[in-house]
Amino acid sequence: MRKQVLIAGGGIGGLAAALASSHAGWDVRLFERAPLFSEVGAGVQLGPNVVRRLQAWGLQRALVDVAAIPARLRVRSALSGAELACMPLGAAMVERYGANYLSIHRADLHGLLLQAVGERAEMHINAGQAVESVVQTPQVVTITTSARKTVEGDALIAADGVWSRLRAQLLNDGKAQPTGHLAYRAVVPQAQLPAAMRSDGVTTWLGPHMHVVQYPLRRGELMNIVAIIEGPAPADMETWDHAANAVDLEAALARYCTPLQDLIRAVPAAGTQWRLWPLSDRDPLSSADQMAQGLVGLLGDAAHPMRPYLAQGAGMAIEDAAELQRALAMDDLDVRLRLRRYALNRWQRAARVQARSRRNGRIFHASGPMRWGRDLSLKLLGARIMDLPWLYRGDGSSATTL
Repeated sequence: MRKQVLIAGGGIGGLAAALASSHAGWDVRLFERAPLFSEVGAGVQLGPNVVRRLQAWGLQRALVDVAAIPARLRVRSALSGAELACMPLGAAMVERYGANYLSIHRADLHGLLLQAVGERAEMHINAGQAVESVVQTPQVVTITTSARKTVEGDALIAADGVWSRLRAQLLNDGKAQPTGHLAYRAVVPQAQLPAAMRSDGVTTWLGPHMHVVQYPLRRGELMNIVAIIEGPAPADMETWDHAANAVDLEAALARYCTPLQDLIRAVPAAGTQWRLWPLSDRDPLSSADQMAQGLVGLLGDAAHPMRPYLAQGAGMAIEDAAELQRALAMDDLDVRLRLRRYALNRWQRAARVQARSRRNGRIFHASGPMRWGRDLSLKLLGARIMDLPWLYRGDGSSATTL
């Protein structure tokens, strides 16, 4: 008989887990709190380590139809506007790592995963039902949903996000904590921007206590702009999408170079509203037990929420799902050992990315001598320190013993 996995959460991580579990030969029952499957937000960057996983699921054509392929990654000073370093992407990334570096709207990535999941016969999707509680025995895991339904399965994957209720029940380790960083984000049609502002690459502007990232989406038709500044978090941290005041952002960036200020002012001028995203994270994972216990595994932000300074939040969830697929397909092991193998092969990789993301945030926002050293290193070494072979070459899988 086919085994059945229950999945809590219908975001990018949950859908990737569902697709991966199906490819491993399992039946899937997915539960999503919202009555309609949708994704809010702006853009995400997908490194070749992630793109290869999506290609393995047969999604290459769907990706090409909706993503952009940035030509280069540039780093500029937010104070002077000068270029500090540049690294080619495009064909150069394919040559080095076997896949493109892509930028894609979150809704487009979510949509192509949802379509792929919907095409699998072994999927049972339940919208408007959150997984509220879980009980497990050595043989079975039982969930109760917000619709007061009780469902049994052979395993449960909690992909219910940074504020995961299931993690709280499993680990009882408190909530994710505010980072003190606020992300203002907007998506603007490039045709509504002055020609000089349009871009086919990723540009990161670095300044004291802030940075701004811009890159193309949807085959270059759109531009994603994210400005991250340091400041107090809103009272409601669990609502990640807040209205934002453009005047506040412009005031926070008033000391920076004219080209950057012009870019920020162009957003409301194009009829687009800024949205505010307060950033929260957790300390890096410290053991496999934080990713799987018994018949329950955590995936994506429920396991390892991270700051966006390596552009790997969605990527790590997709890598998790790929490793979950390999583990669930190990039919010679019982389910507990399969989830244990999943956790052993993922926690150190995820912890490294969490730690490096925090470190990058300190470097991006550096002031004083640390900023001068950063800028000099970028000017002297350029692509040699911007490239990340340890990240882009592999997904962290290993032959870890149980």
